[in-house]
Order: sequence, then structure tokens, then C-alpha cells
Amino acid sequence: MNETADQQLPTTPIDPAYASAQLARALRTRQAHPDSAARDRAQGRMRQWRQVLSGITDGGLAVGSRTPVAGLPVWATPEIVLGGFATGSAAAGGPLAPFEEEAARRAGVPATRAALFAHALTAEGLGTLGELLDSGRYEAVLPEETALLTVAWLLRAGDVETAAALVTELQPYAHLIRFLPRPADRPAAAPGAIHRRTVGEVAARLNAHRASPAIEAQREALAVWRPFEDELLAYWLRHPLGVAEAPHGGAPDRPTRATPAEDGRGDRPAAGAPDHRDEAADLLARYGELASSHPLCGRHRDPKANPAILRRAAEDRAAGRPVSPRLAGLVRHAVASMVAKRGLPGSPAHTALRRAQAHQAEAPSHHRIAALVADRLAGLDQRSGTADIESPVVPVTAVEAAATGLPAGTAVPARLRQAVGSSLSAPLDTLVERGLVPSAEVLATLVPQTVAETAAQRFTDPALRTLAAATYRAFRNRRSLLLLNLQRQVRVDELPWVRAVARHGTDRHAAERAREASGAALRRIAELAVSAFPGTLLPNPLVRELAQLARQADLTAPFVEELAADIFMGVFTPKFLDAAGTAAELLDGSPYARYYGIDCAAVRSLAVGPRPEGGTRRGGPSRGPGPTAAEAFGRTCAERARGETVARPGNWSRPAANGTVIEQAQILTTHNLAVLVRHVGIAPAPGWEALARACFVTVCRLVARVQGHPRPLGTVKDAAYAWRQMLFHLSLCPPGRQAAVVEWVASETARQPPHVADRLGPAVAGLRLVASGGGLGPDGTVPGTSARRFLGWSVDGHWMSRPREPPGRGAAVRRRAGMIPARRGGPRHAADGPSRRPDHRLGPVRAPSGARPADRTGAVGPGGHRPWRRRRTRFSAAPCRRSPRPGRTSAPRRRGRAARAWPVPLPAPPPRGAPARAARPWEGAALWPPAP
Repeated sequence: MNETADQQLPTTPIDPAYASAQLARALRTRQAHPDSAARDRAQGRMRQWRQVLSGITDGGLAVGSRTPVAGLPVWATPEIVLGGFATGSAAAGGPLAPFEEEAARRAGVPATRAALFAHALTAEGLGTLGELLDSGRYEAVLPEETALLTVAWLLRAGDVETAAALVTELQPYAHLIRFLPRPADRPAAAPGAIHRRTVGEVAARLNAHRASPAIEAQREALAVWRPFEDELLAYWLRHPLGVAEAPHGGAPDRPTRATPAEDGRGDRPAAGAPDHRDEAADLLARYGELASSHPLCGRHRDPKANPAILRRAAEDRAAGRPVSPRLAGLVRHAVASMVAKRGLPGSPAHTALRRAQAHQAEAPSHHRIAALVADRLAGLDQRSGTADIESPVVPVTAVEAAATGLPAGTAVPARLRQAVGSSLSAPLDTLVERGLVPSAEVLATLVPQTVAETAAQRFTDPALRTLAAATYRAFRNRRSLLLLNLQRQVRVDELPWVRAVARHGTDRHAAERAREASGAALRRIAELAVSAFPGTLLPNPLVRELAQLARQADLTAPFVEELAADIFMGVFTPKFLDAAGTAAELLDGSPYARYYGIDCAAVRSLAVGPRPEGGTRRGGPSRGPGPTAAEAFGRTCAERARGETVARPGNWSRPAANGTVIEQAQILTTHNLAVLVRHVGIAPAPGWEALARACFVTVCRLVARVQGHPRPLGTVKDAAYAWRQMLFHLSLCPPGRQAAVVEWVASETARQPPHVADRLGPAVAGLRLVASGGGLGPDGTVPGTSARRFLGWSVDGHWMSRPREPPGRGAAVRRRAGMIPARRGGPRHAADGPSRRPDHRLGPVRAPSGARPADRTGAVGPGGHRPWRRRRTRFSAAPCRRSPRPGRTSAPRRRGRAARAWPVPLPAPPPRGAPARAARPWEGAALWPPAP
């Protein structure tokens, strides 16, 4: 579920199954997660979901309402969990925060919120609030924490009446909600400096680094156990098994390699001599000490490993026992294998290997370096970002080496440098350029800092400007609420203390400057989002910020949000129709309109047509005698999706069907791209052609992930969205460049891996057909070709996500029969045959000629065929139960997925002389591949 989407649900009782599933998930985390912090967080989620379930069952929560919690006003921030469910508590409620307890202690009042609220309205309390206003040394996590500061500013401005009205509205909730601001050591950061994370957050992440058990085990193996294995090997090379130790008085074991004594270069002592036994005992004692002090690595305890074999033989020698024949053979094999793999201990190759391994083991752990970097960040302002991200990541100095034990000159790993880089405080363009903003979703989290500054520029008083910016930033911490019947989320101008100062602290010139600044910020942010992430839909949080900037700039731009398919009601608000009319005016006759089959004239007439007074409203669809224009737009989307023309309560839970309708709305509206071009006037610096090419690169990257993906539909949808963005950018290119871009797309597709080119082939064929002046049919295909319209949603399985048939006997039979596509370049009949989807209603299944169906008992139905069964079925041409041997002509019975019964009867092969099938896109010279 997309919790940031417009929340639309039917007016039916809410099923608590979702909340129950989330509670069970939190319970599993609480019981099984190894991290204590994660278990504590899961405990908090369990409490929240219990509150949700209790409120749903006893009616205490009005799920779907803008005021879901009884007793809380619409402007109060509720505590919201995943999916937009309110828990029944206020986000600014709960136990007193530490700064509230400290404020109560300093003021000498009871530690209650009501007492703190009353004290803040006294002369002493107002004086403290005035000092905070002047210094700016406060912060607000929730918007309620700036309410009393607003009262203090109104009183200082002389507007006692408005201040009294605001206090009267806040007073009933003073015992429940926190209205006191949080004191801070430093004022807020300067305008224009944006950071993704604060220095304190980065330091906390660095301090949370822990040693990796796998890496520490590897370090132990290289530093401890590999040298000990060399000692064991050297011992058996020096003192191989001799005659005295040969079991049962047999022949002595042949040494693996001639020793100096055997070569006549020394006197070989008697096998199993006392000094040899003492040396073996010393090795075993050393092993016991190492095993007790180095428990991370467990390979040395594997009884089948070579070191364990040598160690067991050493135990027998140390005890004076004869070595068994089997163990003696294992010792010979272990010694030979170890010498063959790494060389003799002390040889140049062996010495170089151990030297390199020792160097790896001596490298400092990342968590130790992370702790050092966190100590360097401790001296910076923990509440904001930093403009200097190079000083904390310089190599380890000599002083630090003496204090921490890290080698001097050790470089900070790239992963830690990237973590520190996320605290860079710089303009938004710089952050995107340096790669610190990896996605449009992350960009949406940073934009409120810019919007807050532009919203505050309308005020001339610096204190009020700082207060307004802090209020807006805190308001954006509010999570989206699950709503019914097209109700909209609470806006910042609905807060009582924001309305109270709306008419204060501004003049005509300041308001004009604020409008110009908002318009400039809107264009800059929109161009940045479209240029940096051309193949991504604008996320809903970013759309809301763009809409806020448009309102501040007095622009009537119909920005639309992405709707959630699982809670879609089949009704659109009028702004969707306005956005579709804008797109129809911009894209009439373009490749975008031809590819998606858009009747731009009909959409424009629908957008500018009369709208009855009883039309679609925030409370739900109209109940007048005729449909409104917005309802007609919804029916148009449903007809284009070949779905239901009217959403009924019984089919709202069909996410796939709803998704096809929502996708058609996105196609008609271009999901805000046309609005940005027409109303905002964006002109991305890279140019539309570069953006179209970048979109296709994103398409190829996403389609490559489909191969082998267990759930590829989400990836296919993202690829279809990027394809749609590419078509929009392509349509804005000059006509002379459009054909060049299309040919480039075709050539790039040919260079992709086979599974990517096969999946993109139909879509590229459709694009080339549209670019040459043709068009696709209403169903997205063209008779006689394989060109297809690339959409993201499908109710019966997406053609791009169907796996390629693996090679095998069954695949070959079905390929020859025309049921599945031929291999690349191979023949295939024109008739595709019936569907390949298993369907037990298609009747009996007949075996190929010469074969009979057989089950585990060998029973055969009448006529040589049997009904479809949802179980594995095998075909055999003869009662052969073993693998083929020379002289046998039958194949073994096939087991598993590839040997299941065919779900549909095999079609008859085409008669001789029948016309060949139409060429596939990548086979026809007219469409594929592109001309050199």
C-alpha cells in the first residue's frame, strides 16, 4: 500500500485484517530479531497496532475521516502508523518530554502540560518565549510546538484580540497536547543550506557500526588458524609415519615428499621417537589454547577437513598409539593436497601467500574507523549539516594512531566517506550533482526545507520569518492519513496559529517578492526533479510540495497525485480532468498521443465542457440526474482500460483492475509533466532529447531485472512508467530529432542481452510504427505484426513478465505445435493457438502420438486420455521404469515441472502450403533491426 497516495476507500466497514497482520509481524520481530534496538522498536509498534485494532473494533476510531480520533480537532497531529491508520493518540501527547520536565522544574510548577501552558501565558513565561523568538534558539519537531511562540509574537505585535482567540482555541487541549517549544543550543541553519542528514544523525549511524562476525572470523582464520595449519603440515613433513608406527607391523607409510633424511642428506630418526611424540603433544596443547581463545572460526573443528585429520593423527602419535590404516591414508592425502594447493611451507609461493593474508588480517576494522570519524564529528553542530565534509574523513593522524591503536595513515573507507557526505549542507542543486540525492523520493524529503524558506519570505519581521519556516518544516513531519470519499489531507494553512499570523508582518512588496521567489523555486525544483530522475514518476510528497509552491506563486496548476490501486474507488477529482485537458493541448498530434491512442479533441472538449453544480465533490460522487465531467473522465479511463465503466462496492478490492484505470488516467494527464511544461514553464538544461535517451536507459535497466525475478510485476510497472516518460520527452523534441531518437532506441535495444531485447522487441516495434506515422489498435496491437503498446498494469498477467520457455522435450513439442514462440530466428506457425495459462476447465488432455498417459498406478482412462488433475503427471511411451540402456528406445519417465501434463490440447499443425506467420519485430527488415 502506498501510504503517501491519495487515500480513497469505500464507505464500508474497515477490515482489521491488515492491522492484525502488522501486529503479527511486529510480534515476530519482537521475539526473533537479534538486535535489541529492533526488538524495542517492534514493542512500540505492537502497542500502536493494538490501539488501532481496539479503536476499529469498539468504534473509537473513525477510520477514513479527517478527524479520526474522537476529542481531537482536525488540526491536531494524530499518531499515524503504516498505511495511514491513526492509533487514537496525539503525536504531541504521551508522557512529558525531558525538556518539559526541565521547564516545569525551572518554573516551579507541577509537571503537567496544563500547568506549563498556564505558566507560559504569565509575564515570566511570555518573557521566556520572547527570548526564544529573538534568538531563534528553538526547534519544532511537530507543528503544535510553535503555537505558544505564535501567541507570544501576536502579543508583542499588539494583536491581543487574535492572541486571545488563539488561546481560547488551544485551551481545551492544553492538558493533552504539547504546545511548548524545544530549546536549542544554536539557531536554525541559514536559508539556502540544505542537508540530507544532520551531523548528529551521521555520528549516531557511525557509532552504531559493529564488527561483522563474518569478517572477524575471516580475520581470525588468516591470522591464527592458517599459521597453525602450516605448523601441522611442517610437522608431518618432518616426521612422516614410519615403520614403528605402521599398523599391524605392515609396511611403513610412504612419505608424500622425500625429506632430507631420505635423500641421504641427513640421518632419519626412528618413526614415532619420543621427541616426535613430545612435539606432537606441544602442538596439541597449543591447539587447545588457540581454540579456547579464538572461538569465531569453526572450520578447524570440521572432522573432514585436512587440519582435523592431521590433528587426529598427531593425537595418536602423542599418545603412543598406532595410526589406523584409514587414518594413515587420510594423512597422506591431506599432506599431498595441502602441498599441491599452496606449496611447501617456507617456499616462495607459500611465503608470499601467507604474507598477503597477514596483511589482510592486520587491516583495521571499519567499525573502529567509524568510531574515530564519529569522534571527529562530535565537535560540530549536531542539529544541522556541515559545509566541510573533507576534514572528518582525512587519513588517521599520528596522534590519533597513538590514542586509538589504528595504523597511522589509514584511509577512511568509501562507505564511511559516503555516510559523512550525507551531512553536507549546500544548495539542493549541489547535493544532486554530487550524487547525494539518489532518488526522487529522497529529493521529496529535502524540498520542504526550500519551501519553508520561500513561504516565510512574505513576512518582514525576522522573528516571524524564522517562526513560519520552523512551523512549515515541522508540519511536513506529519504523516498522511487514510481518508475516504476523496477527502484531502490537512494543509498547513488550516493550523489556527498559522491563520492567526497570515495577515501580519507583511506588505505588498514583500508579498510580491514572496510570489516571485515561490515561482522561481517551483521551476528550479521541477526542472531538477525532471532532469535528475527522468524515468521516475514524481512521488506524491514532491507533488504536494510543488502544489504548495504553486499556491504561494498564485499559479492555477492542477497537480495530481498517484492513486493507490488497492483503495481506488473509480472516481477522480476535477483536477485530473483539468490536467488531462492541459496535456491534450500540449501533445495533440504528437507521438505520445498516437502511441497511446488519445483523442485529444475529445479530451479537450470534456475538459472545457459544462460542469453541473452537483458534480464530483470532496464528499464523494454526485447524485444528480447526469454524470459530471469528472465522472465522465473516470468512465473514459475505465473504457480505455477495457474494465468496468462504473466502480461498484463489490469490485473495489481488485487492485489489478483498478490499476489499469489509474494508469489510463496517468497517461491522459502525463502525471504532471504537461502541467509543468504548460503552467510552470520548465525547460530542463539537458534538453528533451537527452532526457528521452536517459529514460530508455532506465527502461533497459529495469527490464533486465525481470529475468528470473520471482515477482516481476512491480519492476514491469516501473519500466512502463519510464517508457511513458520517454515518450513524453520524445514528443517535445524537434520533429527532425524524433526519428533519430527512435532509431537510437532501436539500435540500443539490439545491443541488449537476448532476454532484454526479446521483451522490448514488441514495444520498440510499436514505437517505430508510430514514429513512421502509423498507430496501434484499441487493444494495443497491430494485426500481422508483433508490435504492442507497453503498459504497466494487466489483469491477466503481463506479456513482458512471462518467462521464456526453458529448453526441453516438452518445450520443443509445444514450440513445433505453435503454442509458444519459436526460439530467436526459428520458425513458428502464424496461429498462436490457445492460451498457455493452465486452466482445468479446458477438458481432457491428450498425450502426443504414440504415447499414453500414465499415473503412478499405470491406470489409463478411456480413449487414451484423462481429465486434468492438479498433480504431477507423466507420459511414457513404454512401461520403462529405469533410465535408458543400450537397446532401449524409450525415454525415462520425466519428473518435475517440465514433465507435467499439458494444460491445453495441442493444436493440429498447419497444412502444407499454409502461409507463414508474420515476421516478428526483430526479424522483419522494415521494423527490426535498424538499418545500419
